[in-house]
Amino acid sequence: MKRLIALSLGLALLPPLYSWAQTATQPQPPSTGGFRLKDCIDYGLKNFGSVRIAQYQVQTANEQSRQALGQYLPQVSATGTTVNNLKLQQSVIPAGVFGPEPQVFIIGQKFQTNLTAQLSQTIFDRSLLIGIKANKPNQELASLNTRQTQEDVIYNIASNYYQVFVSQQQIGLLRDNLERTQQVLNILKLQRDNGVIQPVDYTRTEVSYNSTQSQLALAENDLNLALNRLKYQMGMPQDQNLVLSDSTLLTQLPTIDQEPFDPKRLVSFQQAETNIVLQQLQLQRIKSGYLPTLSLTGNYGTVNLGAQTIDKLFTNFVGFGSVGLRLNIPIFDGLQRDSQMKQQRLTVLTQQEQQKLNTSAYQLQFNSAQSQIRRAQTSVQNDDRNVKLAQEVYNITTLQYKQGTKLLSDLINADNSYREARTNYINSLINLYQARLDLEQSQGKLLTFYNQL
Repeated sequence: MKRLIALSLGLALLPPLYSWAQTATQPQPPSTGGFRLKDCIDYGLKNFGSVRIAQYQVQTANEQSRQALGQYLPQVSATGTTVNNLKLQQSVIPAGVFGPEPQVFIIGQKFQTNLTAQLSQTIFDRSLLIGIKANKPNQELASLNTRQTQEDVIYNIASNYYQVFVSQQQIGLLRDNLERTQQVLNILKLQRDNGVIQPVDYTRTEVSYNSTQSQLALAENDLNLALNRLKYQMGMPQDQNLVLSDSTLLTQLPTIDQEPFDPKRLVSFQQAETNIVLQQLQLQRIKSGYLPTLSLTGNYGTVNLGAQTIDKLFTNFVGFGSVGLRLNIPIFDGLQRDSQMKQQRLTVLTQQEQQKLNTSAYQLQFNSAQSQIRRAQTSVQNDDRNVKLAQEVYNITTLQYKQGTKLLSDLINADNSYREARTNYINSLINLYQARLDLEQSQGKLLTFYNQL
């Protein structure tokens, strides 16, 4: 009877494990009912708030370009005034001009309307020209900020996607463990009731079952938190249901392209370089304050004469106008501009020195990512071998237990080792995907990574 129970136990345990081994090595068809990693990133690039903010910044840079150009275009304005002089000013002509006595006369008129149009056109202003020159790097910086935002979204979504996937796989393993442990408990209960085993053997397995239940509850809670974090990174409402469907993470190892490090590919490096260019232009703009400015001016207007009553307010107009050149030559400003120039030079030097430090940090990050990817690849290879060895040990132990040469504890230990090997393999595989993501980031290739999904 013991052989019969052992055979039943072996058959109860073997099929789920064999089935998992098949699914771990055979590709599964992609599901169309959920979000793949690329689908999640597509959603995030369209809906996450920081992407829209970056797009607004690009539009702002374009408008700033128009504003800088507009300062060098003609400036036209018009003014109109209507005045009711409640008390007109009086003046005195000294005696002897129009008679022996001083003469008092009134200046102006009771009502006066004045319409004037002014035009000015800058002919030469070095600071305005440099401002126009700064339009291009300013727009480039806004575009780089958009790209940086996109790369951040890609990285955060992919990283959180992997965390959700790990939680899902752990829950699947724990449920499989619960199912197989329950089958073992049913057989052990039969053995205990028939006096084949000691009650403590049943109790020990029951404790393991309860422990797995607790682990499953924690894993389900972790999955819920991971899903919420992923939905946040995607810009998806928290109450919306999110189902992942990418089943290739367990079946297709990521391809790693080992390329030499080039900091110029990094968005952060390009942003810093563009900022340095803008600061250098700002230095030139301050220097240009020493140069004269020349502009063309013109105005034309009309004023009514002899309007002593309100009904004559818009009659009897007389025109006037003028054109001219305005030359402004800065002579002395109390050394303010000199101080501004020195401050700006220090700003440029500071940013250049910071760029050198950042380049060293980028190199260190790249080297660390390379080391991490090699370590992750080694772990995946070792854990893959361990899964195969653990399965082989389990199969042999099951056969020996059916033959009566191994104890139940040996079979349970072999089963636990197989469970642990499977868990370690999943974790090391996800670590490989994360290491690959970090390497892509350190190389400035996250957009390429996204486009190749």
